[in-house]
Order: sequence, then structure tokens, then C-alpha cells
Amino acid sequence: MDFHRPFNITLSVLALSLASAAAQAADYPSRPITLVVPFAAGGPTDVVARTLGLELGKELGQPVVVENRTGAGGTVAANYVAHATPDGYTYFIHHNGMATATALYPNLKFDPLKSFEYVGEVVDVPMTLLGRKNLPPNNMAEFIQYARANADKINLANAGPGAVSQLCGSLLQQALGVKFTTIPYQGTGPAMSALLGEQVDVLCDQTTQTIPHIQAGNVKFYGVTTLERISKLPDAPTLNEQGLKGFEVKVWHGIYAPAGTPAPAIATFNQALKTALKSPAFTSKMADLGAEIVSEDRQTPESLKKWVKSEIDKWTPVLKAEGMNVN
Repeated sequence: MDFHRPFNITLSVLALSLASAAAQAADYPSRPITLVVPFAAGGPTDVVARTLGLELGKELGQPVVVENRTGAGGTVAANYVAHATPDGYTYFIHHNGMATATALYPNLKFDPLKSFEYVGEVVDVPMTLLGRKNLPPNNMAEFIQYARANADKINLANAGPGAVSQLCGSLLQQALGVKFTTIPYQGTGPAMSALLGEQVDVLCDQTTQTIPHIQAGNVKFYGVTTLERISKLPDAPTLNEQGLKGFEVKVWHGIYAPAGTPAPAIATFNQALKTALKSPAFTSKMADLGAEIVSEDRQTPESLKKWVKSEIDKWTPVLKAEGMNVN
């Protein structure tokens, strides 16, 4: 009787499995990849995704197909990706909503920190604080004084629960120690239209949408919400330097995959991401939008996961203080 035979068979099976895995890694990707976007086509995140997808496709040698799955502040798409087959062919781009989901939607069927493999950050988009064109304050100092004296008369627009405009507005009220009347809209477009139509008084929105209106003088412009001034509006002061110390809100975008996605696939996609972020076509488009490509040290899985955790810690108490809970 050959007592070594089962052991030899086990070694053979293991060797074949390792060889098969190596072959699959070498061939990856062998078919188109899907990049899921949690918001509607044509919106800021969608524009970033489609521009990036073209460059990723060039690096990966396979098309990167953008798929829009909208609803519930991005949680519909996040849940879909969290439960997708972890084979390296489904990825997900999301903004700050990844960090606010747990506070806004306590009945989530996914865990932002456990249900995904992290790939890396992409771009930051600064926010701007705006008032309707005929709002009395002409600068931030006047706005602070006006807001504290007239808080009960001020209508603050946002793009809906969980939108970064809502986060910015909540943080602004806490920083000023006031409570405005908040009016949510179905997206940034309708919120901006309401401001331009002087139906609301104040809006905090990202540069991808506000710069043309600022430059045309269609709104009162009080400052940017990043800690440092931005290249697209170099003369515009920050809220941080105008009395609201430490005030920082920006739209950040990260890429994720379902938990269990093979490490070689994540590594390949991450390398393609780093190269794509340097491409002239992508950098030029982002510059036009006022978006800022993140530094290389932030283009890693480890950095993105650390950032998401810090953002969860930052925004959960803010949202709870506002009584924000969608479920």
C-alpha cells in the first residue's frame, strides 16, 4: 500500500491551484471592467468617473464601463457592489457619502469599513459658500454678523440628505452657533437654480458647479471651504482664514471593490489608477472643473481606508447633532 499517494495528490492539487491562480493574475484583466457610479449621469461624480474610466481602460487594456446605480445617497450602488462577485471586474467610485452612510442609514446591509477592498483616492473638489445675489452681506465678516442676527430668517439649500452640500451647511451652522431653515432639493442642479432664482438665501456647493456663477457675478461669494486657497480661485479667501478656524469641507472621491477581490487584481487596478491620474487628458479635465488630483501618498488602499475612518469619526457626531437619520 502506498501511504504517500494521498499526500502526493494533495500537493499536486495545490500546485495546480497555485498555477491556475498565477495564470489568472497574469491574464487579468481579460474582459471589460465595470465602474459603478452611485449618482446620475452628467453629475460631478459621473464626470470624474467617465473621464477616469477612459484613461484606466488605456492602462488596463480593457474597456472600463461606467454603470450608474442611483438612489438613497449612494447606498443603493454601495450595497450592490458590496454583494457583487469579488472577481476584480466590479469597482465602485464614491465620495463623502461612504463615510456618512452609517450615520444617515442605520439599517445598512453593508459595512463601509468591512464590505470592501480599498483601492485609492482620486480627486478632491473644494466647496464654496454662496449667497443669493441680493443677500445683504458682501463679505464673510458681514455674513457671520448677519447670520447670527437673522438665523431664523435664512433659508439654507442643499442637494438632499447625505449630500456634501448638506454636510457643509450643517458644519457651517454649528460653527456659527445658529440654526437656519434647511431646504433639501433633489440634487445640486435644482439647489443652485433655487439660489439663482432667489428662492433661497445660502448654498454651499462644489467648484465644479459654482465657479461659472462666481465669475459671472450671479451670486454673492463668501469663500472656499478648504484650509488653503485653491488654484482655480487664487484670490478667494478661505472660511478658515476669515474667522471659522479649522473649517474644512471638500468632496473627495475614492475607489473600492467587493471584499474578497484578489489582491493581485487590486494591485493591478491601483497601478493603473496611479498612471491614469497623471495623464494629460485627466489632469486637464479636472483642472477645468476645479478638482484637485490627490498626492501619490493618498492614492493607496491604506491611505483611503484611514481617511474614510477619520471621516466617519468626523461626520457622525455632526449628523447626529443635526438629527439626521433617513431610516
